[in-house]
Amino acid sequence: MEEWGSEMASFFAGKYRFPLGERTYIMGILNVTPDSFSDGGRYLELDAALRHAQEMEREGADILDIGAQSTRPGHTPVTAEEEWARLEPVLCALRERTALPLSVDTYYPSVAAAAVKAGAAIINDVSGSLENGMLRVAAESGAGLVMLHAGAGADDAGTEDAVEAVRRYFRQAMAAASAAGLPGQRVCLDPGIGFGKDRRGDLALAARLPELAADYPGTALLVGASRKRVIAACCSPEPAATERLAGTLAFHTIAQWNGAHILRVHDVAQAVQASRVADALRLAAKNK
Repeated sequence: MEEWGSEMASFFAGKYRFPLGERTYIMGILNVTPDSFSDGGRYLELDAALRHAQEMEREGADILDIGAQSTRPGHTPVTAEEEWARLEPVLCALRERTALPLSVDTYYPSVAAAAVKAGAAIINDVSGSLENGMLRVAAESGAGLVMLHAGAGADDAGTEDAVEAVRRYFRQAMAAASAAGLPGQRVCLDPGIGFGKDRRGDLALAARLPELAADYPGTALLVGASRKRVIAACCSPEPAATERLAGTLAFHTIAQWNGAHILRVHDVAQAVQASRVADALRLAAKNK
């Protein structure tokens, strides 16, 4: 991250600047939930959450993404009040303990607004909505906004062509951001791996990411496939969620090569190492 001022395409979030194309950024996942699909309950207590956040920082995370509501298939939604009750103590404690940018993933504009006031720099909107008020919160607060294509929701396998659906959503998302007064440099687009797609669609999005990236060359792209069902679906027998590291690294490396700027991961140390090698290989290919 750097201070504002360069002409290089960048993602801006609060006081932070992420130049695009220099290297890939690793967003470490901190789930303060009882029911997330691979680590639910492990970091629900404040002390455990703080230890894990500090561990991810030591391992090289560039961003910490805090979530207080599961988006796994079959999850039970919680209210904005309950979500904030889980988020607030972790967010406030982390703000005193780390200089890393903090991201909060939420469905609720009220939670996002409170989180930014408490120190979050990035709103990771997992609703996929363009009309829920999240754009206004981001525009008024100075936060960066991750806009995710959710399709019909995390539980829906999806029936339409995933690449075309995401392309259409990205076009609508950028138009909505502009109308709300949110600059494109404060938008990060996420194709929403595992949200409203079947597994073939998830694979197509990573493999054909250049088609999406070409439409928005100066806009940040985030991919998050860590431990998700698409990884298991490629294997037989299917590995458990906690046994999908190798597959996650393969998926993310292809996405990175194809234009992803930020990777959202559970296993930070391994993701950092893999992304640095992929960055070096991509640079070598450009300099041939």
